[in-house]
Amino acid sequence: MSTIQILRNRDWRGFALPVAFFVLWYVATALEWVNIKLIVPPQAVVEAGSKFITGNDFWSDVGHSLYRDLSGLLLGSLAGILLGLALGLSRWARHAISPTFNTLTHISLFAWLPLISTWLGSGDSAKILFILLCAFFPVALNTYEGIRNIPRAQLEVARVYVFTRWQSVTRLILPAASPQILVGFHLALVYAWMGTIGAEFLLINADPGLGLTVIRGRLGFNVGLIIFGMLIIGLIGALFNHLGARIEARVLAWRGDRV
Repeated sequence: MSTIQILRNRDWRGFALPVAFFVLWYVATALEWVNIKLIVPPQAVVEAGSKFITGNDFWSDVGHSLYRDLSGLLLGSLAGILLGLALGLSRWARHAISPTFNTLTHISLFAWLPLISTWLGSGDSAKILFILLCAFFPVALNTYEGIRNIPRAQLEVARVYVFTRWQSVTRLILPAASPQILVGFHLALVYAWMGTIGAEFLLINADPGLGLTVIRGRLGFNVGLIIFGMLIIGLIGALFNHLGARIEARVLAWRGDRV
């Protein structure tokens, strides 16, 4: 298929709102319908972004934010899968852990920050622990739900073939629960990135990060840099969301349908 055909077949309706917003933004600032010190024109954002990208801080900020995000995401997802398996497979674990776990899920994630900062300060370890919690809860809940919703007839297969516990988990339970687990992982991708930026905003210190980029803009009253930082944060978040959807589609290809 040629490039022209691909462009013709693409649904461009999703670009209508951003383009309309950009045009309105440009016109409103060009005609000074707004205070251009507070709502800067698009070219000011481009200038601030170009200056920042060519400096030494941009890639350091991006790298530190991604390191925190991926560290917390992987640790939180692994812990969530393990707890979800325990809750789904063990009646004793459900009775012993579920009441406490269900209570913790009703605590706002950002309410953990004062306690975490008291324990660990405001460095990377505190930020990663908070991001871990952001990823942990959706993965744990969806893993448990995925196991709980496995049809009893499928579980009987394991008994008929006399599977060991390990074989039951790896050959039956995890594959059957994988659609729900991946939903949890997809949510964890989004929540972990939101948690990364939130932690960098609220656990403020001298560590680099995209949250610090926006804070620099605020302290210097550089609205262009603030908007540029927000755009980069949004673009990386959208990329994570896209990757999550692709991972779901690739891993669940064996089902013969599209996610």
